[in-house]
Amino acid sequence: MAKNTSLYFRIVEGRNLPAKDVSGTSDPYCIVKVDNEVVARTATVWKNLNPFWGEEYTLHLPMGFHSLSFHVMDEDTIGHDDVIGKITLSKEAIGSQAKGIDSWLNLTRVDPDEEVQGEIHLSLELLKDTEKSSLRCQIIEARDLAPRDISGTSDPFTKVICNHHSAETSIIKKTRFPHWGETLELELDPEELSEDGAVTVEVWDWDMVGKNDFLGKVEIPFVCLHKTPVVRGWFRLLPLRNQEADAGGKLGALRLKVRLVEDRILPSVYYQPLIDLLVESVISPAEVEDSSALTMLEEVTTVESRQDVAMTLVKIYLGQGLVVPFLDYLNTREVNHTTDPNTLFRSNSLASKAMEQFMKAVGMLYLHEVLKPIINRVFDEKKYIELDPCKIDLNRTRRISFKGAVSEAEVRDSSVEMLQSYLTSITESIVGSVDQCPPVMRVAFKQLHKRVEEQFAQPENEDVKYLAISGFVFLRFFAPAILTPKLFQLRDQHADTRTSRTLLLLAKALQSVGNLGLQLGHGKEQWMAPLHPIILRSVASVKDFLDKLIDIDHDAACEAPQRAVFMPSVTVKEGYLLKHKTEGPQLLSRFAFKKRYFRLTSETLSYAKTPDWQASSSIAIQRVCAVERVDENAFQQQNVMQVISRDGDGQPRTMYIQCKNVNELNQWLSAIRKVSIYNERMLPWFHPGAHRGGKWTCCLQADRAVTGCSRTHSAVTLGDWSDPLDPDVETQTIYKQLLQGRDKLRLEQLQAGCSSRRGHFCGPFVRKKYLEAPESDQTSIGKEGSINSDFHPDGAGCNARPAKPGQSAAARLLAVVADLEQAHGAFQRSEEEDAAGVVLNP
Repeated sequence: MAKNTSLYFRIVEGRNLPAKDVSGTSDPYCIVKVDNEVVARTATVWKNLNPFWGEEYTLHLPMGFHSLSFHVMDEDTIGHDDVIGKITLSKEAIGSQAKGIDSWLNLTRVDPDEEVQGEIHLSLELLKDTEKSSLRCQIIEARDLAPRDISGTSDPFTKVICNHHSAETSIIKKTRFPHWGETLELELDPEELSEDGAVTVEVWDWDMVGKNDFLGKVEIPFVCLHKTPVVRGWFRLLPLRNQEADAGGKLGALRLKVRLVEDRILPSVYYQPLIDLLVESVISPAEVEDSSALTMLEEVTTVESRQDVAMTLVKIYLGQGLVVPFLDYLNTREVNHTTDPNTLFRSNSLASKAMEQFMKAVGMLYLHEVLKPIINRVFDEKKYIELDPCKIDLNRTRRISFKGAVSEAEVRDSSVEMLQSYLTSITESIVGSVDQCPPVMRVAFKQLHKRVEEQFAQPENEDVKYLAISGFVFLRFFAPAILTPKLFQLRDQHADTRTSRTLLLLAKALQSVGNLGLQLGHGKEQWMAPLHPIILRSVASVKDFLDKLIDIDHDAACEAPQRAVFMPSVTVKEGYLLKHKTEGPQLLSRFAFKKRYFRLTSETLSYAKTPDWQASSSIAIQRVCAVERVDENAFQQQNVMQVISRDGDGQPRTMYIQCKNVNELNQWLSAIRKVSIYNERMLPWFHPGAHRGGKWTCCLQADRAVTGCSRTHSAVTLGDWSDPLDPDVETQTIYKQLLQGRDKLRLEQLQAGCSSRRGHFCGPFVRKKYLEAPESDQTSIGKEGSINSDFHPDGAGCNARPAKPGQSAAARLLAVVADLEQAHGAFQRSEEEDAAGVVLNP
């Protein structure tokens, strides 16, 4: 049974940060580390002690993790950046909060002795004699130690301590992956072997000048050595555990949102009954008013989790090739239950959320093609634009006239001119993008248009069919991307204050375009009136665009791939990077990297001198066997990654690529790992260094073909719209939602039973008696139709029994939930017994 760990975190804002600059302020940014590996860096907020970031990330960590830390830094143009403080959260602390952490947390001081990482491989043996006893400690090797020296390495040695006895290994210079292979012995008196004692193994970085730096420690109690004379294995290095002073808020605080999702994923066959129920809802729908698995799921889903559930369902139906019928089913119910066309899709219903997530899942590349050139223009020009008289700041404008000081009217006229130019470019790009829009999106909109036209056929509702589609395309897709480009991967950094205001005004104007100008002049922001003429002039072209958008043959569209990321011809990621030049003499590492334009598709990773040049070289994605970071000391360069592939003869080949910052590095690592995630023969180990000067810079081994010294991270990825479809993980998410809402399902089943027997619903008294009943009585409801209770680890015998005629959707879902709960319990017991060394009978 596989494990799936996902970590969601959002760095919202900071407050009361200390001033680090002579100007009495700071330039704060945040570095996020998982087990001391940098996974994200926020934008720098200049000259602000109360910064707002609002940056969020999702990390998929199949191997789990130990701690998550947030380091707040002050950026300096000259010299090293200053450390302000940090917050460290253990995996246990995050997991103990069912709904996650959402609070202000005080920053603590950064103690170098607490910044440890890596593991040590050792063997401990207690040798007992009648007169003397001794402790034999074999120090074999260590890996992934923290870099303490300016070169990005350390000079590690190990010290074994027991009471007042100690012994040390030799020092191995310039490595984070030392191999000692040394045996140390300590003579001990019998009274020193009490079970209360412990053996401490410490790793230190030797410094010629000054004191040595602590790299971590391992403590092994004597009670373990008494039970098992020889203790051998890899041990995680731990910090000294100094008492961290909270600093009483003197270092400021961060507002963080952190949530951990850990799941055990069953074999696929166990999820099939739930998949079948979900598929049945859309391929064999009952009357719109009847309940189904989908309607029951919406009933038990909370408002907070509805977006996640919607995205999960979209992925499930994409995988089944049924995303259009799924959306049509939800939209039909939504439309039929709406009497006032002005409220259509205005709520955060499952239908509206599903359409939003669907557009992101299949249309993100389309959005980039349409908006990215204009967004880049807005960022590059950095114009001061303001229409609100209350917010115009004449001191922030550039001099428009040489005749004297700039007036508000001149600022407003200039702003209107620029906004009209930007808005015209955006509108023209959108209305001219019919052929770029993914066919599956167009078919979904065609079905939506049909349902709305059937429900609101009156002449006075002529525009409703347009508004329904434009509400999604303009208001929920393009406008949010303009407002926050970074969240849609249109930009690497958030906009500064000036650009943010321009984007906000553009998003407001585009929303009015999407509303077909019907609400102009009715709001409070009358200062937007100068843009009304251009908005009204665009209405005809927007309607023509929407008519063309839905003018598509359903059958022809269904033959195209439903998800653009899997189309071989579509670029998943591209941009300029620095490639390491492996040919010829290399005097200095910094000159060995040449600028090249890289393009990643689902089939190849290629590069050329410019975007327009023919690719000079490419790697077939199916040949990729590892994508990993490279230590800074390998080339004395930061943000370097390596792509390891196999050539035609099966021999490994490594390409080193440098990114401009850590966020770009993580994005490229994640993108290449996602398109190669199903490759066979992926490497379990790699070298985080480079083979230079006749040896590996990481572990100092001379043999180029020696097995890697660090574990690969092929399944560690950033969560975003390009996540590969994984039906088992997605169905597990739906199961957990149903499990949390099981009481509501039982009530629905109870209602359905009363209705079928007496022609009316149960009253409040019956509901109250049910809720007060013992759990055993409640769970008896819905046991019929469950799968065989005999547990089979290989999935044999786990097919659902046929549902009884007339059995309600709630009852069938309850049966499936009970079966999955039983399977999870059986697998967990099996794992616990295996861990305890119990051999189960077949």
